[in-house]
Amino acid sequence: MKPSIYQRAVVTGASSGIGRAIARKLAGDGMHVYALGRDLAALETLASEGNITPVALDLRDLTPLRDLFEQVEIDVVVNNAGLLPGLAPFPASSPDDIDSMIDVNLRAPLHLAHLALAGMTRRKRGHLFFVGSSAGRFPHPNTAVYGATKAAISLFCDSLRCDLLGSNVRVTEIAPGRVQTNLYRTALGEQAANEKLYEAYRSIQPEHVAELIAAALNLPESVDVSRLEVFPTDQAPGGSHIVSMK
Repeated sequence: MKPSIYQRAVVTGASSGIGRAIARKLAGDGMHVYALGRDLAALETLASEGNITPVALDLRDLTPLRDLFEQVEIDVVVNNAGLLPGLAPFPASSPDDIDSMIDVNLRAPLHLAHLALAGMTRRKRGHLFFVGSSAGRFPHPNTAVYGATKAAISLFCDSLRCDLLGSNVRVTEIAPGRVQTNLYRTALGEQAANEKLYEAYRSIQPEHVAELIAAALNLPESVDVSRLEVFPTDQAPGGSHIVSMK
C-alpha cells in the first residue's frame, strides 16, 4: 500500500533494469509514475501496464524536466539513471566518456533534486532517492570516474539531509553491489558480462532494489532511511571478492 501523502513519482532510467522495476513497483502500489528514459518504445511498453506516463528525454536537457515539475506536483523522485560506457584504467578513458558520466551520474541528479525540492519544501512532503553504488563506497579497478560520481552522490545525500532538516522531505541513498542489469553489459558486451559477472554468481535482481525503495517509502514520515547498502550474499563489501556457486 502506498503512503497516502505520496501520489506521484518520477523515476529516471526507467527504460530497463532497476528503473523499470522501480516504476512497475510504485505504479503497482498505486502511485502514478512518470517514467523517464531515452528509449520511447520501451517506455511505452512499460506504460501499457497502467499508472505510468512515459517521458522520453535526455537528462542533460533541463528544459523538459523543468516543464514537468512546473506542471505536476511530484512527491517522490528516484534518481536511478546511470552510465558506465566502459571499463578501463583512468588514463585510457576518453574525455567524452568522462564528461558523459559526470553529466548523467552526477550533474543530472543534482539538477533534478533542485527542481523537485522547490515544490517539496513548499508542500512539506517528499522523498528523494538516489541509486548509488558500492563503487562509490569502496574502490573498484577500472571505474575511477564512475566511482567518483557515485561517491559524490553519497556525500551529497549526507549534506542534503542537513540542509533539509525541518522540511519533512526525506533523502535515501541506495548503494547496491552487483545487480544484474544492462550497466555492465554496456561496458563489457553481453556475452562477456554474462561470463564474467552473472552466470556463476547469484546477483541482486532489479526487483530487489525496487522492494527496498517501496519499504523505505512506506515507513512513517518520521523515519528516514538514510542509506541502504545491499550486496549479494556471495559478494564481500569491497567488491573484489566474489564466490562462484558452481
